[in-house]
Amino acid sequence: MKIILLLFYVFICYQYGVSDLLTDLGSNVIINCDLDENEVYWILLKTAKPPTVILRTTSATTSPFYFNKSFIKKYSVQFKHRLVINNVTADELGVYYCMNTRTPPKLSNSTRIYFNESTQLTHNHTAVDCIDQNQTQHHIIIIISALMNGLLIIVVIVFAAGKTERLGKHFHADLQTKVTYQPQDPNQF
Repeated sequence: MKIILLLFYVFICYQYGVSDLLTDLGSNVIINCDLDENEVYWILLKTAKPPTVILRTTSATTSPFYFNKSFIKKYSVQFKHRLVINNVTADELGVYYCMNTRTPPKLSNSTRIYFNESTQLTHNHTAVDCIDQNQTQHHIIIIISALMNGLLIIVVIVFAAGKTERLGKHFHADLQTKVTYQPQDPNQF
């Protein structure tokens, strides 16, 4: 049952909209969190890597909790859980989203950061490779989502068919008992 719930959460997570944020190499970027929560996680999703939890913000403290000390120089937060990315490089390209800290998780709409064409032309191919990876990642996510939906449908059908078959067997056995049981006439002997 936990697998079905996990599949459901993954399906829901990737159904949210992804907005694109065009930026220049070396600029600062601000991403809004559209969740009205007291505490949120900021997460980065990059191609071929598991999601990276960057930081956790709370309304009780002014400074966030960083999951990696190297993130302190790169990321910060502003009012209403807005994520600030300082001096964007190819390493920060990816899909960002915030998530509440409760169960079940609730995700914000995600934001994909990518570079301007002029920036891509004047810098090495790393930025272009990252953009291609992000596009490939979205295709992979769509394919995985479709496969998991198909699997979920198959599980539901098999489960429903099993219940129907068991009900049919009980109905047939009950009907057979009623047909074969006939009271005997005591005068017949």
